[in-house]
Amino acid sequence: MPLLFAVLVALLPQPDGLQSQLIFPLQRLHNHASCVVQCPNGDLLCCWYRGSGEREADDVRIMGARLHAGSQRWSAPFVMADTAGFPDTNPCMIIDPGGRLHLFWNIILDHHWEHALLQQEWSDDYQQRSGPPKWQWQQNVLTRPGPRFQAAVAAHLDAQWAPYRAAADARDKARIDTYLAEHHAMAGNMLSRRLGWMGRAHPFVANRKRLIVPLYSDGFDFSMMAISDDWGLTWHNSEPLVGPGGVQPAIAERKDGTLVAFMRDNGPPPQRIQMSESKDDGETWTLPRDISLPNPGSGLDVVVLKSGRWLLVGNDTQESRRRLAVWVSDDEGRTWPVMRHIENDTRATGAGSYSYPSIIQERDGQIDVTYSYAPGIDQATGKPAGESIKHVRLTEAWLLQKHEP
Repeated sequence: MPLLFAVLVALLPQPDGLQSQLIFPLQRLHNHASCVVQCPNGDLLCCWYRGSGEREADDVRIMGARLHAGSQRWSAPFVMADTAGFPDTNPCMIIDPGGRLHLFWNIILDHHWEHALLQQEWSDDYQQRSGPPKWQWQQNVLTRPGPRFQAAVAAHLDAQWAPYRAAADARDKARIDTYLAEHHAMAGNMLSRRLGWMGRAHPFVANRKRLIVPLYSDGFDFSMMAISDDWGLTWHNSEPLVGPGGVQPAIAERKDGTLVAFMRDNGPPPQRIQMSESKDDGETWTLPRDISLPNPGSGLDVVVLKSGRWLLVGNDTQESRRRLAVWVSDDEGRTWPVMRHIENDTRATGAGSYSYPSIIQERDGQIDVTYSYAPGIDQATGKPAGESIKHVRLTEAWLLQKHEP
């Protein structure tokens, strides 16, 4: 792919109506894990992290850019958060019902995901023409999983792994037994269960009164919710969503108030999106289970449209990130009969990576997806083509006009 492609910044109409652009030209630096919101004035605000690596690179910081309402050109990127000497990763944002912008991200304390510390900033002054929001508040979001966390791990971890252990050979049985013993010990250690909880997908507002930040742990390989009933001043934790590798949850709400979390699959095969439900505003959750959609161990996101349809965006493979798909559900996430690709890299060698999507619906009905964009090898030079964050704008009609196999 020629590097000239990197300078395209205007929205480019595709033959079937989908529009796309790079938020900034391709870079050699790592640009990953975006999140997008629409501001009250109609602007889009996107954040992501950028640096020379991920958890082991101390120059990683949280970046942002704006797309002003009516504009076709994203602003130059600006710094949203930068903790000197530490990697800042996995940002996510939400604008609460009172109009306040919340930014969450993770400081990696010692170059291990298991020792992340969740951060929060908020702003009531974030709709300026240029530059970052003016932050009025920053604090650590401290997680305190207590006795019910230990009880849930004791009650469910072995049972959740039992089918995989039963099908394993002797060597893998021994590995699973070691894994389980280590995780039970971690659950009993106060520091181990308090550190390492990270955000990824959009935070969620339940019943317009409760702020929920979906969290996951690379140490435990499962998820948990941070819950605030005072819009971020104080926090408590849900029971954990104990399962084999269900991480990075994204939440949608059914009409009856049931919350549904869809999760990346970091566990054993088959690689499938995992799902869990809550009927008490996120306090407790059903045991995660596989649904029919594939997942290669990569982030996903979900949104409920004004029409009532649900959209789920993620990689529709079990082994790579070369395709990025949007699935459509007419029954509140129970089945997903319609799917369309927004990326489909069919190259036999040198295929790109398109991952970690964030999805919203604008007030005018348009749908926005931002995601990590690494188009593979530049065929002209034989070198990596670089990385960016890509923005795709599409309509519900486009999604429904064609179903791909």
